[in-house]
Amino acid sequence: MHKDTKRREALLYHAKPRPGKIAVVPTKNYASQRDLSLAYSPGVAEPCLEIAKDVKNVYKYTAKGNLVAVISNGTAVLGLGDIGPEASKPVMEGKGLLFKIFADIDVFDIEVDTKDIDAFVETVKNIAPTFGGINLEDIKAPESFEIERRLKEELDIPVMHDDQHGTAIISAAALLNALELAGKKVDEIKLVVSGAGSAALACSNLYLLLGVKKENITMFDKDGVISSDRTDLLDVHRQYARDIKGMTLAQAMVDADMFLGLSAPNVLTPEMLLTMSSNPIVFAMANPVPEIDYDLAIATREDIIMATGRSDKPNQVNNVLGFPFIFRGALDVRATKINEEMKMAAVHALAKLAKESVPEQVNIAYGEKKLIFGKDYILPKPFDPRLISEIPPAVAKAAMDSGVATEPITDWDKYRDELIDRMGSDNKMVRLLSNRAKTDPKRIVFAEADHLDVLKAAQ
Repeated sequence: MHKDTKRREALLYHAKPRPGKIAVVPTKNYASQRDLSLAYSPGVAEPCLEIAKDVKNVYKYTAKGNLVAVISNGTAVLGLGDIGPEASKPVMEGKGLLFKIFADIDVFDIEVDTKDIDAFVETVKNIAPTFGGINLEDIKAPESFEIERRLKEELDIPVMHDDQHGTAIISAAALLNALELAGKKVDEIKLVVSGAGSAALACSNLYLLLGVKKENITMFDKDGVISSDRTDLLDVHRQYARDIKGMTLAQAMVDADMFLGLSAPNVLTPEMLLTMSSNPIVFAMANPVPEIDYDLAIATREDIIMATGRSDKPNQVNNVLGFPFIFRGALDVRATKINEEMKMAAVHALAKLAKESVPEQVNIAYGEKKLIFGKDYILPKPFDPRLISEIPPAVAKAAMDSGVATEPITDWDKYRDELIDRMGSDNKMVRLLSNRAKTDPKRIVFAEADHLDVLKAAQ
């Protein structure tokens, strides 16, 4: 599609038939005078008094428990940089749309007009009583690290900077499956990281929890290798500093098992790719142009396992696989924070789901004949309906096990059914019949297993 046509289509999408992408929709009846007297004066006084008696009742009588704030100051928007709070609003509205369609979470987007850390933190703290969770978005590093750290410490609701942790969680799941396919052990791989921003650091930190050895990570920023002789490093970078002064990216890539790119277009050359070890893992996630073109990389190495941030290529590292479902699980047990245990639970749940049989509706949605675990399918697809019933329970259970859940779940089958019903993505009659069948299993013989459609029906 021509660039001008794409631009016009995008602008019309946001402007018509009414500006923006999200709106407030009433959840109660409002057609009669009685309805209005209950919704506002005088009826509204009753829940107000109940909340005044016990602040926890705010979850019982208001939308707080299903409401997330998507908050930004517009200092690091997508690939656009520091464009300001107003210009960031379409992105924050888009994030709200994704929260709603993938996990039925309501969102108010909040654009804050300050670059000062103290002012930003104070603003968020002051409005936090409205929300059940805080999703920080598109805030530039290093301020984003301090802002998230302080808010996590000072608030009793989940806080997550998705630019950092979303990418880390999804790519960590992809890494687990890529390692399995490559026949490599996580504690033995040599990893080269191009980029040292918030996402690259969050990925590296989470990979350490997976078992990657810190001494096997070589990290680069725009000024070169992160080495111990540099005096311009932030505290968050120093843990990755090694005694490798002057090492180039090309030198680091020799015999490397994995390349993680969260930096700039085309910094990885085919020549560098050829020097990597067998079955190399390449996550080139600069957007919209990756560190090496997907088709070029595939043509250069037949044994490569590759992921990008692009939706038009296999293995897209897409944050929408994470944040809606992580917040869903956190909200549903009223977690006081999103901790490492909850993130890791999402990692393992995503990796496991990619290895299970794919529903036919997912194949149809993506124009595939049969998606199956392998080099071109190491992550679930965003429109896989099983995400809502698999990821939130894993996150919720991790919250309970790690002691940050204040409303534990006791009936997990009921909870999964509620998640499916919430999204309206399941046929209740089929689910009822399936559950009845499981109580008295029978063996069924399909005689025409050489036909793909029969295999799909059996599945």
